Amino acid sequence: QVQLVESGGGLVQAGGSLRLSCAASGSAFSFNTMGWYRQAPGKQRELVASMTTGGNTNYADSVKGRFTISRDITKKTVVLQMNSLKPEDTAVYYCNAVQFPLLGGNIYWGQGTQVTVSS
Repeated sequence: QVQLVESGGGLVQAGGSLRLSCAASGSAFSFNTMGWYRQAPGKQRELVASMTTGGNTNYADSVKGRFTISRDITKKTVVLQMNSLKPEDTAVYYCNAVQFPLLGGNIYWGQGTQVTVSS
């Protein structure tokens, strides 16, 4: 049973920073991609940032230059450093992990952590 446990959300003023962490259970090398999605009220869940085992990253245009994703494969953690936060970054942030296709290709989600940016 794979579990993703997030931490680090909270309330911050515009221009501030927050650091989100996600720790995964299960085999260290079973996830091809780990990353973060977010969902604001009334909006669809969207990709924020992701990183493959090979180190390739993908960022939403809205966070490029402000957010940085990092990953420790052996510790099964993924971290999202968020700087220069804006009110429009307010959302529930979800950790995401995708297994390698040969291992089943299952997709896993964390429970979500609230990020609120005040103006």
